[in-house]
Amino acid sequence: MTMHPLPFRPVLLSAVALLALSGCNRKAATPPAMPPQQVGVITLHPQSVNVHTILPGRTDAYEIAQVRPQVTGVIQKRLFTEGADVQAGQQLYQIDPSRYQAAYDTARGQLAQAEAAEVTARAKLQRYKSLVQAHAVSHQDYDDALAAEKEAQGQILTARGQVENAQVDLGYTRMNSPISGRISRSIITVGALVTANQTDNTAVVTRLDPIYVDVNLPAITLLRLKRELAEGRITRQANGEVPVTVTLEDGSTYEHTGRMALSEVNVDTSTASVVVRAVMPNPDKLLLPGMYVHAQLDEGADPNGLLVPQQAVSRNTHGDPQVWVVKPDDTVELRQIQIGQAIGTDWLVTSGLKAGERVVTVGVQKIKPGAKVKPTETAAAPAASDTSSQNKGQ
Repeated sequence: MTMHPLPFRPVLLSAVALLALSGCNRKAATPPAMPPQQVGVITLHPQSVNVHTILPGRTDAYEIAQVRPQVTGVIQKRLFTEGADVQAGQQLYQIDPSRYQAAYDTARGQLAQAEAAEVTARAKLQRYKSLVQAHAVSHQDYDDALAAEKEAQGQILTARGQVENAQVDLGYTRMNSPISGRISRSIITVGALVTANQTDNTAVVTRLDPIYVDVNLPAITLLRLKRELAEGRITRQANGEVPVTVTLEDGSTYEHTGRMALSEVNVDTSTASVVVRAVMPNPDKLLLPGMYVHAQLDEGADPNGLLVPQQAVSRNTHGDPQVWVVKPDDTVELRQIQIGQAIGTDWLVTSGLKAGERVVTVGVQKIKPGAKVKPTETAAAPAASDTSSQNKGQ
């Protein structure tokens, strides 16, 4: 039996060819391009920013005096109220003066004797001066009279010194306050024996108005301030002083404003900081030595400050701050910057950005370097030019 070719074979080949051509057409088709990623940006504009630095510190007494006896004796009276304010020169204690009064009287008596002896010696010298010219006495007798008169004058000087010394000791029986201030509790009581040059205090007087506030300023911050002042980025107060305000440990603001008085010339190698001392008025004696406070140093004004929202700043693996910047062609780049202080919810930019540039604040998680974006201006935060800033080394 003879087999004949299938009549539908050409039809199958045609169908296969059509399917292959259809598959090629599908591979050649390109997917539609993704639209640019929408991001929120802010345009940087220079503005005047009051630069503040807030640092922790402690109060310290402006003056402090340790009251100690200068002579030995028994305390007869205590003449002050513990914890009260005393004035410089005010008597605090009375030491029994009997022995010192007796020594003073004795010294005065010796001075009177010396003065009487000098009168006799001087009169004898005057007589011998005329007699020696008449050759009635020898020159040796005259010389002896002259020496006796000078010796009598020396005895007077010695006696006067003894009187003054006895008078000083007698005065030391009145223990007076060396400064004005608030006195502590009394360490001794009436009837106690005190000794000259003892190391124990009988009381302590502390001057509370004004009072010092000592803070530790990081050396890197001090360098930044000096550099910005030299460049004219920060303008000092008109009087050249740096105002200082204080926040107390309970969070309240101290009502009086002080000024920065000095800074140490040496950097503490263990903390890499410099001690800065401020002087604060304290008329109500609210601040006491040893209190923990936060001092705000008003450094001046940066007339061309650039503020970037903190949410726009990220950190690289080395901890350096960086932001996404939209270039004029609407592509983005990741740029490393330097920031100074936190002012409100913003960072003060010190380098890496300039006025007019656009910084991405919303949508940073969805972009990559060189990507095309669709920027939309976002509302800037209210100006924080008068907002205190926390000092943070960058």
